[in-house]
Amino acid sequence: MKKSKLEWQKQLDTEQYMILREEGTERAGSSELNSEKRQGSYYCAGCNTKLFDSSMKFDSGTGWPSFFKSCKDVFETKTDHLIGYARTEYHCVKCGGHHGHIFDDGPAPTGKRYCNNGKALIFKPE
Repeated sequence: MKKSKLEWQKQLDTEQYMILREEGTERAGSSELNSEKRQGSYYCAGCNTKLFDSSMKFDSGTGWPSFFKSCKDVFETKTDHLIGYARTEYHCVKCGGHHGHIFDDGPAPTGKRYCNNGKALIFKPE
């Protein structure tokens, strides 16, 4: 999915653009999706691709919506060193939107924590 900078700026609000297109991070605890408990699915705010089910979500205590796994084949990863050490960053495979980082401190069964910016997601309840 290719769009110009101007097209993305028209589609996304300022914070979504900063996160999805400029690899920014929202302030911890600022997303209402962090405390979302209803059954449903989480979609990319950039292209509406389904990324997570509510059954994959857990309370990590970090201040960001966290998931122990994602839907299949929805992300591509790269390594970033922006804060002085290597982290695995993940992006939507369809639109290239930045969502967050993957850490190895999540719960069973995967041990993974997809630490996602809430503004990069759209929640659709069942």
